[in-house]
Formats: sequence, structure tokens, C-alpha cells
Amino acid sequence: MEAISKTSKVGKFIKLALIIVAGSILLTISAKIKIPFYPVPMTMQTFVVLFLGMALGPKVGLATVALYLIEGILGFPVFANSPEKGIGLIYFTGPTMGYLFGFLVAAFLAGLLTTSKNKNNYLSIFFKLLFSVSFIYVLGLLWLGALIGWDKPIFKLGAQPFLLAELFKLTLLTALYPWITKINLKLFR
Repeated sequence: MEAISKTSKVGKFIKLALIIVAGSILLTISAKIKIPFYPVPMTMQTFVVLFLGMALGPKVGLATVALYLIEGILGFPVFANSPEKGIGLIYFTGPTMGYLFGFLVAAFLAGLLTTSKNKNNYLSIFFKLLFSVSFIYVLGLLWLGALIGWDKPIFKLGAQPFLLAELFKLTLLTALYPWITKINLKLFR
């Protein structure tokens, strides 16, 4: 009986590891694909970060984003534009480091807030996702200001161009919410 229990635990661990690796691959793909949008092209990174939190829950979503960041720090070309602008720790500590740390907070909060047992409607999901994604921008702008100087137009450089795209992504995630919660239920039965 004990052997069956150990086999079951190993199987669950392998399944969890595969889910986390697949999620980090999805996040890498989302960083590399640029979609024409006004005023700047958008990637789907923040969409996928929130999606991972919603679909995988707070802990596994956080672990998935953490693996993605570790891969980037180790020099794997996972970050947006990483081959052209440097790789590894040098790229990570550049202007986007605050946003990248914000990914951790956003994935965790999106998972925590949207997978709760509370009754969720579309409006509450939208605002929970808005709250979650705001940490990406707050941490990103704080780091950007510290890096390039607070005398620069930090909000105009680091947030304003992306806000319209962010509203689009939040609306799409909100509409997909019922489907995303089914992924969570199927993965973690």
C-alpha cells in the first residue's frame, strides 16, 4: 500500500512539473509574438500571466512565472527582445525588471482572487484582474523611475502606451473566465 502511495505522489509531482514547464513555455511564446496595436505593438505576456494565475491557481501560477524568470536570468532567450538586447541577468536587471517582478505578484493575485469560493460575476472578475495587473505597472514604474530618474516622464514612458491594450486583454480574460475555471478543475482533480 505504501508503494502505491509513493507512486501516486511521484505521478502528481511529475504532472505538476509538466504543467509548470508548459506554462513557462506559453509565457515565453507570449513574449515573442508582437501584435500590431495602437499606439505600440503589444505582446500577450500580461494576458498569459493573469491566465496562468486563473487557470493554475495562486501557487502553481506563481511557480510557473518564477520558472520563467529563472530561465531568463540563466540566459535562456525567454524575455521579449532578449536576444537583441542582451540575455540573462543583464537583461533582467534592465528597464523591465520591475515589470517582471510584477508578473509574480499579478499571477499570484489573479489566482487567489479569481479561484476563490466567492460568487464571481463578470464585473467582479474584471476588477480583480485589474487590481492584479496593476502590480505589474506599479512595480515596473517604480523600478523604471529608480533606473532612469524621476525627472523623466515615467508614466508616459512605462504605462500610458500600454493601457488600451491592457483593457482589451482584461476584457478578453473576463469573457473567457468560465472556460478558464474549467481548465483549473480539469488539471487539478
